[in-house]
Amino acid sequence: MVDKIANALRLTAVDEQAAKAGLYKGMALTDARAQFDKLDIAFASPRKDGELLEKLADWCDRYTPLVALDAPHGLILDMTGCIHLFGDEPTLLKDVHRQLQRHGMIVKTAFAGNAAAASALARHSAGGIVEPSDQNRRLYALPLVSLDLEDAHIAGLRRAGLRTVGDLDVLPRAALTARFGNGVVAGLDALFGRQSKPISPRRIVPVCMVERRMAEPLIAMEAVELVLVQLADELFIRLGQRVEGAREIEASFFRTDGNVRRLRIEAGRPLTDTKTLMRLMKERLSTLAEPLDAGFGFDMIRLGALRTDRTRHQQKSLDDREQETEEVERLIDRLSIRLGNSRVLRPTPVDTHIPERTVALEPASKTKRESNGEWTAQPQGDPPERPVRLFQPPERIEATFEVPDSPPAQFIWRRVRHNVVLAEGPERIAPEWWREHSGALTRDYYRLEDSSGKRFWVFREGLLERGTPNPRWYLHGLFA
Repeated sequence: MVDKIANALRLTAVDEQAAKAGLYKGMALTDARAQFDKLDIAFASPRKDGELLEKLADWCDRYTPLVALDAPHGLILDMTGCIHLFGDEPTLLKDVHRQLQRHGMIVKTAFAGNAAAASALARHSAGGIVEPSDQNRRLYALPLVSLDLEDAHIAGLRRAGLRTVGDLDVLPRAALTARFGNGVVAGLDALFGRQSKPISPRRIVPVCMVERRMAEPLIAMEAVELVLVQLADELFIRLGQRVEGAREIEASFFRTDGNVRRLRIEAGRPLTDTKTLMRLMKERLSTLAEPLDAGFGFDMIRLGALRTDRTRHQQKSLDDREQETEEVERLIDRLSIRLGNSRVLRPTPVDTHIPERTVALEPASKTKRESNGEWTAQPQGDPPERPVRLFQPPERIEATFEVPDSPPAQFIWRRVRHNVVLAEGPERIAPEWWREHSGALTRDYYRLEDSSGKRFWVFREGLLERGTPNPRWYLHGLFA
């Protein structure tokens, strides 16, 4: 493999035969062709390599939900609590190698006590299963490049006569830090597990998960649906033991050719029964641009609850009909599945004193607990403090007033003159200085009623005493 590096074509990877012939990574292509006339070369494509690595990571979800990328060419799998599903470590490694070799890939693996050690042993040693009692000896034999240090630091360490990780680990920490910085010591601590460095999985780890591995791949969709029903029954039994329902469920379909298809279902209320889930699943399947295709068959199907919530008893009416709120929630779930959460919205209050920002739209499937806040109840008998309808942006009006700080006596809006008979205010609202630009002005709001009984909400932008020469008037809303 060749790529353009520093305005020259250089080798970025060589196979076993080329390595035995003396070619190496970083070698100039002209030097390689000077030794061998007939070279089978291909141009490197890091983007396609990354896409392939992402697909391999999806495929590795069949072994554990904790899969992380170890760029540029590796994957890290946290197998804690998953080994028993495959028998033991040798059986698991044998299955990984067999499955990938069937797709024409060569893989090198290593089992170790932490992610950094496993990555270094897989890249720079023979790999395999490393026993805890033998791990330090294996790590001591690794070359310095296994620490992922800068080239300048590695060159400096080699000039000092250091060749392996063991040569470096026995030196005083203070001297290493003073000469090469914290990176060397941090790399050693991560390699030997002295410093906890958890991996960052690519996908959300399910709260509760069930799966089914098939002895023979499933091709018929009727069989796939039957397996989904069985998995849903098992999942809801487990969630019921936790007194929880599923707010977000993901179904994963693993094909024998390595492709993984995922369907995600989000609900506005906790799901607790298989019938409702399957109804939403069918709605989701009907909206797919690419139908669910089994190809050569699914060899594993997984159902996981990504988000859960405490369940509560639903109040029933006297004639055993469900409450109207539950019917509305069902409608919201169906619309959200068909149209998408970003298209089924409802207003929610926002904690701010700026009128046009007090309401935001959010997915209707969110619960009140996940929303920004609660609506403030209006005291009975009092006139409303805010109008029912707001204009965004506020509309400019021409106002006539007796003194600069008084409410307008009359104003012209949309070429119609309104004579003010009642006025209430002002209500002063200052800008949010932490998010507004420096030129934002203070507003004085007034509630006005004209001679025909119409009520308006207007404000004056800017104050004379603060240096605004000609404050402007705007109509911001209308009262019912």
